[in-house]
Amino acid sequence: MFTCRISRKLVSLVGFFVLVPLANSQNSKLLMRMENVRTEMDSQSNAISNGRNSYEAGLNGSDQTDVQQYPNSATCVVVYEDGRYAVEKRDEHNLSKPKAKSAEGSLSADEMQHLKAILDDEQLQKITMPKGLELPPDAQMLEEADRLDVQVSRGATLQQFTFTKERLKTAPPTATGASSGSMSGLDTFLDNGAPYKKTVAPLVKWFDELSKKTKLKEAKPQYCQ
Repeated sequence: MFTCRISRKLVSLVGFFVLVPLANSQNSKLLMRMENVRTEMDSQSNAISNGRNSYEAGLNGSDQTDVQQYPNSATCVVVYEDGRYAVEKRDEHNLSKPKAKSAEGSLSADEMQHLKAILDDEQLQKITMPKGLELPPDAQMLEEADRLDVQVSRGATLQQFTFTKERLKTAPPTATGASSGSMSGLDTFLDNGAPYKKTVAPLVKWFDELSKKTKLKEAKPQYCQ
């Protein structure tokens, strides 16, 4: 999933979901929502001193980023308890000029049963918001980021968590073991969702399959946040 591209401000967008009801489904209760955002920082805007520091405004103090401030792409799925769903894919290579394609449909009874079986997994239900990524002291540039947001209705409560991957450029060590400060450093990968990879794999597979098989048409962006 790290083939994605995301800006460093991507990591901290934990207050991520603004619920957008499907057309003709205003009375339907949300079952789940997922969004995968990918961003690649350009060389002029991704210096740690200019970008990563802004992570601090995340939900509950976690270091999450606001990807909307950088060129990004996103795929999101919204499913309601009556089976209605929406899929949207958005590309925003030019800021404030997003291009989107979306489609709405309904899951069959068997498809809903399959999805609910995935969501009812005991280990999945135990996942909470992981700690934000910690920036290594020798970090110089944030090159790519990939954020996965998940929100699931659990009766009277709402389960939500965000996993973030980052590829950073870090300074090469000197002979004494300290960073040299050179910008020709090594790539370092951070991933706060790694411990849960096996648990969320069925849900991610379902998300990818629905996204790929749904035929999308150009539309106004409204589901991906």
